[in-house]
This record gives sequence, structure tokens and C-alpha cells, in this order.
Amino acid sequence: MSDALPLILSFGSVNVDVTARARHLPLPGETVHAESYCIGLGGKGGNQAAAAARLARSLPLRSALIGRVGVDAFGTQAREELARFGVDLSGLLNDPNFPTGLALIVVDQQTGENSITVAGGANMAVDATDIVRTDNLFSEASVLLLQLEIPLATVLAAARRARHSGAHVVLDPAPAPEGDLPEELWGLIDVITPNEGETFALTGVNPETPQDAARAAALLLNRGVKTAVVKMGAKGVWWQDEMTGGFVSPFPVIPLDTVAAGDCFNAGLATGLAQGHSLAEATRIAAACGALATTRTGAAQAAPEWDEVIALLKRHPENT
Repeated sequence: MSDALPLILSFGSVNVDVTARARHLPLPGETVHAESYCIGLGGKGGNQAAAAARLARSLPLRSALIGRVGVDAFGTQAREELARFGVDLSGLLNDPNFPTGLALIVVDQQTGENSITVAGGANMAVDATDIVRTDNLFSEASVLLLQLEIPLATVLAAARRARHSGAHVVLDPAPAPEGDLPEELWGLIDVITPNEGETFALTGVNPETPQDAARAAALLLNRGVKTAVVKMGAKGVWWQDEMTGGFVSPFPVIPLDTVAAGDCFNAGLATGLAQGHSLAEATRIAAACGALATTRTGAAQAAPEWDEVIALLKRHPENT
């Protein structure tokens, strides 16, 4: 680690999102009229880096991103938006062989729920060479944020490299894996942060209650991870390590759009860990970030500022 400010490093996907807001999500074969649409930054790697950078504006922290975009208009747009957030883009490669990743999103205006289709593009070309060319960033990272929108073998290699440098490895297992994760990867994860669907995919447990979430977390710990943070959507969050566990009740907000709530959650968790907070407090920070993200539209654009997070935590000290 260097003597520079602590670094939150996101290694993963960068997309441009085309988001339409409709009265309800379309059923198979149904065409639904959208009330509006927007085009903006997305991809779990990009979203988490942008959200961390927005939080870091008021903190002694840095945010960097490693990934790939195409040599196209969407790639230029993604770079410009990430730069506006303040993300270090020295690790973002322009790939001449593949287009920038694209996500097609429909948001239900009544509930805030969403449906997403992703075309990975350049994200699926991210490989071990991206780790080698950005070795300096891995050496400096305090927290590494990983997701599953790039090849799984590359995720494993990145976790292995980060563990070698002593960084906290945080895996957002999204989208939910079709099969199991590689056995070696389980032992390289410091914190895994599945949502409800991902928890069920990985454990067979549907976390409807804190008791269910605790049972799922125990199964995840048995696989080799050090800590499990089970995101239960509007029902709260359960965190658990080898010694203890706890529940963070949901913050009372009115959701408009849940698209990037999970990404903002993970950025908040990384921010808390990079500042040296306990797992319990880092999870509470993360939950506040996720809750605030649901109160506004967009993906990366929904990320909160640090002072907003602190204000929400102070208004609701009971959320512990």
C-alpha cells in the first residue's frame, strides 16, 4: 500500500444504460408505452466506482475503475460521465475490437422495480492482461469491489491479486451465477453481498426474515467467505462474520427507482471499510446509501453525497 489516500478500486463492467419508465413492467410478448427515457452511465463496475467517487468527494478517499469500453460514442459518453464523478480512469481501456456494454432497462413507475437486459460487449473481453497492466492500482487498493458482469475467471484472478496485496475483497454476486462460484474464489472473499435472489441462488434460502438471512449467511460462511452481508431489499440487511452478526432495519424512504441501489450499497460498504469502520457500522452506512439511491432516478446518477448519508444516519439512530 502507498502513502496516498486510501483507494477503493472497482474492477468490472462499464455500460451505457438506456432506461425507460413505464406504468408497469412488460409481460412476455407485451408492448408497454414508456412515459420517458434517459441514457446514462451504468454497469456494476462503473456504478460502484462512480458512487464511491461521489462519497469520496468529502472524504480522504480515492475511487478508481479498471475495465474496458469500446471505441465508440457510448464509450466516450461513459468516460466523460465517470470523469465528472471524479473516478480515476487510468485503468479503463479503450478496446478497438468490441462495442461498449449496453443495458436496456424498464422501470415500473408505480413500484420502482426494474427489468434489465444487458449486452456485455467489451466487458466480456476483460481478462488477466487488465490485471497486469494495472498492477499499480492493485498495489494501492484498500478495498477491491468485484461483480459478475465480466468473465468469472477474470474475477477470480483479480481477487487473487488483491488478496496478495492485503486489500479487502468485496464481491457483489450479481447477476446471480447460473452455477456455483469457483471453489477457490469462496476463500478469497472477505465480504459477499448478495441480494434476495442471489442469496437464494447461492444457498437455496429465501431471506424473507432476519432469521432466514442469518441461516443463509451461515451457509455462505461455511463455503469459506469471511463475512456475509445479505441484502433483503425493503426488509433490511443482515450482516454476519465468524464471531457475530446483526440486523439493520430498513430506512423509511419512498422508493422511486431501485436500479442502482445495490451498487450504491456496495460503494457505501467499501467507503465504511476503507475508513476503518467496524463491519456493523460499515453495513449501516451501506444501507443508508442504498436507501437514498432508491429516492431518485437513474443508475450512477442516483448515488448520494456523503453529507446526505450522515444526515440520514443521524435522523434514524435506531437503524442499528
